[in-house]
Amino acid sequence: MNASIILLLPFFSALVILLGHRQLKGASVLISVGSSIISFIACLVLLAAADDENNNKLLLPFLDVGHFHANIDVLIDKQSRGMMFIVSFIGMLVHLFSLGYMKDDDAKPRFFGSLSLFMFSMTGIVLAGNLIMMFIFWELVGLSSYLLIGHWYQKASAAEACKKAFLTNRIGDFGFMIGILLLFGANGGSVNLDDLATAFKSGPLAPDAPGYSAGFTTAAALCIFLGAMGKSAQFPLHVWLPDAMEGPTPVSALIHAATMVAAGVYMLVRVSFLIEASPLAAEIIAGIGCFTALMAALMATQQNDIKRVLAYSTLSQLGYMVMAVGAVAMAAQHGHEAHGPNPGHPAMFHLYTHAFFKAMLFLGSGAVIYACHHEQDIWKMGGLRKHMPVTFWTFAIGTLALMGLPYVTSGFYSKEGILGAAYDSGCSILFHAGTLTAVLTSFYMMRLLIVAFFGKPRTESAHHATEVPMIMLLPLVLLAIFSIFSAWDGFATPLQALKPAHERPHTTVLVASILAFLIGTIGAIYLYRGKDKDPVNIKLFANKFYFDEMYAVIVRVCQDRLAWIVTALERVFVDGLIVRLPTAIIARLGAATRLLQGGHLQGYTFLLGGGVIGVVYLVVFVLPRLGH
Repeated sequence: MNASIILLLPFFSALVILLGHRQLKGASVLISVGSSIISFIACLVLLAAADDENNNKLLLPFLDVGHFHANIDVLIDKQSRGMMFIVSFIGMLVHLFSLGYMKDDDAKPRFFGSLSLFMFSMTGIVLAGNLIMMFIFWELVGLSSYLLIGHWYQKASAAEACKKAFLTNRIGDFGFMIGILLLFGANGGSVNLDDLATAFKSGPLAPDAPGYSAGFTTAAALCIFLGAMGKSAQFPLHVWLPDAMEGPTPVSALIHAATMVAAGVYMLVRVSFLIEASPLAAEIIAGIGCFTALMAALMATQQNDIKRVLAYSTLSQLGYMVMAVGAVAMAAQHGHEAHGPNPGHPAMFHLYTHAFFKAMLFLGSGAVIYACHHEQDIWKMGGLRKHMPVTFWTFAIGTLALMGLPYVTSGFYSKEGILGAAYDSGCSILFHAGTLTAVLTSFYMMRLLIVAFFGKPRTESAHHATEVPMIMLLPLVLLAIFSIFSAWDGFATPLQALKPAHERPHTTVLVASILAFLIGTIGAIYLYRGKDKDPVNIKLFANKFYFDEMYAVIVRVCQDRLAWIVTALERVFVDGLIVRLPTAIIARLGAATRLLQGGHLQGYTFLLGGGVIGVVYLVVFVLPRLGH
């Protein structure tokens, strides 16, 4: 019953608001916020009723054709319970924060209706018991994020950003669909998650099964991973995420914290049995995640927009999580578990802790932007520590959590878990690149904190900034508490299923984690303390390695040239040879035969005589010869 409420309540909320917002007006906001609160309470009840048994049950019939069944069935286990708590909690706080941030927006009902649609879509992914249901809600998340990113569609940049996000995700979703079809055909028409896990363990997809193909397993794993590359913005499909900043700041918090971008990581953990079955796929996934983490961290060091710094930070942390998925699979293939006997996973643990402090950072940036009259350039801020003390302290806690303050914040423990998984994978490149990424994370986050909150105000908007209303501060305070304590034993005990079993970390991992924090922090303080402009100017990083420009060239050279060639062929062969040439021939023949229809009696008599002479000639001279 709780699962039905959690899934369907946001759907009916979105349906009522989007269909009747003109009549409901202000009531639509209350409907959306109320549904998010009720869903969160239902998630708490579901979490309190946690047991050790998985519960895969039918919720709604969907497709039933012959022997083929694809239903809306929910899988209730420790991972889905924990993930639902994160999604519903962050979603509720974003709804509450939006009450203050969007209070003057003329399109509030449409915004809150899209929020409810997004919550419905994300809930469906989390509770999905089979890949077909997951794919349906996967596409609905793409639709709702398109609506939210493009909420201010009057701005050309927002319209382009939502279109870019939608199209980029479609590339990944196409690969995801192919991967589902491959598994569907190989597993006798079933893509139920429990059935697939059994099939890879002792069924038709197991390594010792007759006809097993390692190439097929790798292809299926990489196609499924392509879907995660789109949603979780991994290289080379990462370009949409920073542009998603064009949406309202609460949308950025919702997309970049525990919801849309985390869907790809959550899905990969759900199908970890598939990744562990393919050593090559595990290495590719770990490599792409590692490259994305390091690349995005380098980009973040030279961004001046407060939301874009956090956006590239999200890219980097998502790369961390994806690297952990591949690293754990690599460790398992070497014969030992990187995350102990507990069902928790390093990627899920970091997703869990990251959700709280990254949501808090985005909402904190929204509070700063709101107080500074929508100014987003950190070099036009400064001195906000004195004008916005509560926002500053919560933002500082989130910053330290993301940097991984040793033994204090939750981010330290989850980051250490990922570095430990990279160390246990046997690939030194993953561990060293992950450590360098941690150094850069400390560097760019301390840079952001110093430039925006310390020193003196650099503009009038910063000088006259004041603390935001209580409705916007409350989510910040709650998330700051979770940013510190969420990884501690005894805090939110049912959620500890997301946390790997505690093991004494390897000394190398512990030292590397602490040194990464110290080096990045000290370097940022040394370079940026008391500065009014950036002393570092690396255009390659500031311009995001020119990926957007390269993609524009690829589109212009490949797509536009291909379109030109296809258009030319269409005009020559289709329009010319197939349509226009026969038409022209028939027209000429018609014009020629019209000359015979002149309307003169003597002409018709002449033609009749010529015809009679022709027939006589055939009968007298031609036919006798043919007979011989």
